[in-house]
Amino acid sequence: MARIRIRWRTGEVIAELKDTATALKLLAALPCRASANTWGEEVYFSLPLKAQLESDAQQVVDAGTVCYWVEGGSLALPFGPTPVSQGRECRLVTRCNVLGTIAGDPRTLRTAREGEEIRVEPA
Repeated sequence: MARIRIRWRTGEVIAELKDTATALKLLAALPCRASANTWGEEVYFSLPLKAQLESDAQQVVDAGTVCYWVEGGSLALPFGPTPVSQGRECRLVTRCNVLGTIAGDPRTLRTAREGEEIRVEPA
């Protein structure tokens, strides 16, 4: 299982990736930098990779799930409800590829701000 570090000015998280085609593409693209976007309790940002929707893609996931939003070309990191959630669930805008999980408390992502630089690198 590979691990990546996702860092921004005021924090960082470590994610443990599953062995999937999209996760392998992510690892091959590292290190990379992007500008953070927020959507409810989700941080997402563009990545320099292309992938197809995998057969086990999901729209409702657990907090701290590391997802790749195929249509938006972005890593999506939900840590709570989004504007399309029903109740307290973590609902993504569409089905996304599930790449792994954040080790530790995903609510650390609350400190990431819109437009802030995000760095993703091997851990």
